[in-house]
Amino acid sequence: MDVPVEVEQLLEQLRTGNALLHLSTFDGVSYTTTLLAQDRWHGIVSFAADARDPRLQSLLGSTGAVVVGYLDSIKLQFDALGLTLAPGARGDVLNAAYPREVFRFQRRRFYRVRPLTRSMATATLALPIASGRMRLRVLDVSLAGVALFLPESAPGFARGSVLQDVLLQLDAHTQLSVGLVVRHTTAIGPRGGGARMGCEILDLSRDDARLLQRYIDITQKQRRALA
Repeated sequence: MDVPVEVEQLLEQLRTGNALLHLSTFDGVSYTTTLLAQDRWHGIVSFAADARDPRLQSLLGSTGAVVVGYLDSIKLQFDALGLTLAPGARGDVLNAAYPREVFRFQRRRFYRVRPLTRSMATATLALPIASGRMRLRVLDVSLAGVALFLPESAPGFARGSVLQDVLLQLDAHTQLSVGLVVRHTTAIGPRGGGARMGCEILDLSRDDARLLQRYIDITQKQRRALA
C-alpha cells in the first residue's frame, strides 16, 4: 500500500492502539517498541526508545530496519530508514524517515505453495549452540511464513524462538535472508519420521517481498500446468 493517506491511516492505528512493533535490522539486530508519532508532511516517524539499551546503538549503526506490527489479524510491515536518536518531551525517541509504503497482509489469506520437487528448496539456519549451521527442507512457503521439515535427529526449537539470518534458497533465482519465529511443531505420522515446523517470516524487506511473491506466482502457475 503506497497511497499516502492510507499509509498515514494505518500508522495512526498502530500509534493509537499502542501496538508492539518489532524492528529488525538487515544485519540481525532486533528491538521492540511502539510508535509515538508520525508526521507525513515533515517526513518522519518516531518510536519510543531507551538510550541505555545496548541494542539501540547497534540499531543506530545499521542502514535501516524492517518494522513489523499487527492490527488484529492483519500484519503490517514497512521500512524504517535513516534511524537517529533524539531527546523527547517524555524521554528518548528513535526517529526514521516516513515510510513510502506499508505492506498489509491478511494472516489467514496467504496463498501457500509447495516448492517443485526439482527445485530442492532449503532453509539454512544457525544453531543456538556452536554447531555451525543446519539446512532444512522447505515444505511450503507464503508471504507470511514457511514450513520446514525437521528430522528426528535435529535439535528442537521452542515455540516463540527467533531464528535470525536464515537463508531461504527456493530456487536458482530466489534466495532471501530473513528472520523466522517458530509458531508450532507438529509430528509427521504416528511412528515418527520427523516434524513439520511452522515459522512466521519476521523481517521481509520490500524487495524480498516482491521476489517471494514472484516465486509464489510462478510456482503456482507451474503446478497448475502439471496438474
